Amino acid sequence: LLFKIVLSLCCEACKKVIFHVPSELEADTLVGRVDLKECLQSADFISSSDENFKILEDGSVYTTSPVSFSAEKKTFSVLLKDTQEHVQKKIHVSLVEEEKKTQKTRQARDTVLKRTKRRWGPIPSVMIENSLGPFPLQIQQVQSDTAQNYTIYYSASGPGIDQDPKGLFYIERETGNIFATRAVDREQYPSFQIICFATTPDGYSPEVPLVHTIRIEDDNDNAPYFTQDLFEFSVLENSKPGVVVGRVTAEDRDEPDTLHTWLKYRIVSQTPPVTPAFSLHGDTGVIAVLLPQLDRELVSSYTLLVEVRDMAGQPFGLCTTGTVVIRIEDTNDNAPSFKQTQYETRVEENRVNVEILRVSVVDLDEPGSPGSGAVYEIIRGNDDRSFEITTDKNTNEGVLCVVKGLDYEAAKQRILVIAVNNEAPYMLAPHSQQLSQSTSSVTVHVLDMDEGPVFKPCHLRIDVKECEDIGTSIGRYVAEDPETGNSEGICYRIPPGQCNWISIDEKSGEVRTIKVLDRDVGEMRRGQCNITVLAIDRSTGTIQVVIQPGNKNYPRITKTEYIMCRDRKPICLTAQDDDESPYSIPFAFHINDRSLASSWKITRHNDNSVYLSPKGDIPFGIYRIPVSVTDNGGKVGEHYIRVNYCDCVTPSECNDGGPRVFAGGNVTLGLWAILAMILGSLLLLLILITICGCCGSGVMHRQVTDDCANHNLIISNTEAPGEEVMDHNIIPLQNTCDQGGYGIKTGDQQTFEMVKGRGHTLESVKGGGHQTLGSVKEGGGGGGQPMMDTCRYSYSEWHNFTHPRLGEKVHLCRQDEEQKHSEDYLLSYNYEGKGSLAGSVGCCSDQHEEEALDFLDQLEPKFRTLAETCIKR
Repeated sequence: LLFKIVLSLCCEACKKVIFHVPSELEADTLVGRVDLKECLQSADFISSSDENFKILEDGSVYTTSPVSFSAEKKTFSVLLKDTQEHVQKKIHVSLVEEEKKTQKTRQARDTVLKRTKRRWGPIPSVMIENSLGPFPLQIQQVQSDTAQNYTIYYSASGPGIDQDPKGLFYIERETGNIFATRAVDREQYPSFQIICFATTPDGYSPEVPLVHTIRIEDDNDNAPYFTQDLFEFSVLENSKPGVVVGRVTAEDRDEPDTLHTWLKYRIVSQTPPVTPAFSLHGDTGVIAVLLPQLDRELVSSYTLLVEVRDMAGQPFGLCTTGTVVIRIEDTNDNAPSFKQTQYETRVEENRVNVEILRVSVVDLDEPGSPGSGAVYEIIRGNDDRSFEITTDKNTNEGVLCVVKGLDYEAAKQRILVIAVNNEAPYMLAPHSQQLSQSTSSVTVHVLDMDEGPVFKPCHLRIDVKECEDIGTSIGRYVAEDPETGNSEGICYRIPPGQCNWISIDEKSGEVRTIKVLDRDVGEMRRGQCNITVLAIDRSTGTIQVVIQPGNKNYPRITKTEYIMCRDRKPICLTAQDDDESPYSIPFAFHINDRSLASSWKITRHNDNSVYLSPKGDIPFGIYRIPVSVTDNGGKVGEHYIRVNYCDCVTPSECNDGGPRVFAGGNVTLGLWAILAMILGSLLLLLILITICGCCGSGVMHRQVTDDCANHNLIISNTEAPGEEVMDHNIIPLQNTCDQGGYGIKTGDQQTFEMVKGRGHTLESVKGGGHQTLGSVKEGGGGGGQPMMDTCRYSYSEWHNFTHPRLGEKVHLCRQDEEQKHSEDYLLSYNYEGKGSLAGSVGCCSDQHEEEALDFLDQLEPKFRTLAETCIKR
């Protein structure tokens, strides 16, 4: 059909459109197309005011039934709505019958060939959501009997219509095959409407545009989800099974009313993992009570892990889990009970509005709730209303008070019975027995107080006649002691400034006149006077005298004698004071002697002790240091600290009057030891001279090279303090050579170690005329030939020479009182090889000038004692 679209000018509201159409239109005939975006681009609802016409989303106007036009034009409106922005606009459409034109030759031929034919209309197409292809994927084929070229215009319906789907489908121009270029998400585009146009090669459209629907078939690609991250419900404890707690809800974005959105619920787990307390309806998600006894005092809340699964709960369905927290609300199912069944308290008589006792209860219900709030009452023993009990809201305790003064003489004790309830009414839990009300007895002891005497009556009227003589007894006014009930020991007085014509006897209370009573004189004109009488009993009181502590003791140092070794470890001085605070610690220490204060110092340790140590290098000896101690009250105690600064390693080695321990070794040299060593050396020298005279012909004489003479000390790692060479077990030997030395006599074999005198060493002894390791190796005394050695020896020679002799010397070392070896063991050092070029730093080195010992001043501190011994200081 031929038609012509004419657009009119836009009005202020929107616009008007005029379509020129034939006088008769069949159903589903395209009338024209309006531009909806010019009027309302965001329209999500399009409708027509005339039911004979329908409007597509692209603006195409179609007839829904056959329409015929008369000479008058037909009008209707297109209604556009934006439901989100609440905007509504109208497009007025006018249909005008088109003018009849002269038929062309083609029309004449068409008239001749005009025939009735069927319309082209394929069935709706279906495309699987998230299809895997291959793409392009053929969806449908549309063909016209008369047309050869095809084009499409399509639109989408659903949540994603605001997105441009162009390029998603295309049609082959020659065949009419419709292809999809990619997969489609049904949740974004549930369906598409494709408007297909068929034209001839010259642009003629013999067919009405075809509206083709492509529906996207749902795929279960969305797992269900809960509408809330956390569901929270509450239910009263002791609720009956079946009581609804709450409902969980979930949604699924897949196609509704299919298996893909058929959801099932279930409980996965419960925390705490006790007996299941709740049930979950699989279809509705309703949670109900399952356990007949929900006890808040046992479990205050439950946490459920719930699951929702699509595909009607089948195992292959998609699922999601959520969390449900159910709090158990408290009910008053626990009656309060007193912590004690009996209480005792005391109160002074005549005291009013005073708290005398607090009682507490145990209630397992939720603290702070009406189910645990205690309400106390006195049910017995308070007939005179002298007591009152209230509740402390902060602590939930019962506060018992006296609101009326108690009389000791009337009752020495009162016994009350108190009971407790809750603010909320008690609810009996299922399967539990009714509890009786909790009660407790309170015994109140009334303390007797010394009360003043009481006049009975408190106001006494005495009538006396005028002109009575002076001293006339006009009455007696006495008081009683409430404790004793009599008037003994009570004195009576009238305070100054009272009526001066009446007196009262101090002991008997008898009232007498002291003037002639005359109503015409002075104060007597009034005819009466009021007199205040004082009654004084024999009350007693107590005076407490408290003696406060004073500063009567001097601070003293507990220990005054100390031994300090060469490590100069500080001495800890501790003082004490028998006084109490504030006349004791902290103590202040001070050295009184200025000369000693310059060489000794005091360092604070704590409140009652200090450290005493020398400031620099001081000579060994005994020091008496005057130290004063001042306590916190200013009292000073003076003491002399005796410090024996001794050259020792441990204090036990240094005793007053004993031998001195040298810092260079652990061998002790006393006076008798030195004399014994000298006598032994002389005796050994005589023996050696005799032996050498007899065996001189068989002894090999060897020259000792200068090189060997300089190797009398072997450098090794220092593993212990240096050793003294002087001991009473070491016997001086006289050999046949020019050099002398010290040796150790062990059996029949005479051995030498590093000795003093012209450089005897292991190497020099090997070639000397003595019986040594070298001579023994070559056959002993005189049978061997002289051999010139190069002063070099092997490890085996060193080991065979030193090992047995070190053991012998260790055995001969002095032992202490506990039979333990001394600390000056000869240690076996590592073998360092032949011919060490290092010289000796000892006192036994080969020195041409005996007094040339200046090098000793450069030695390390551990060699000082060795140096002092060598130079005989």
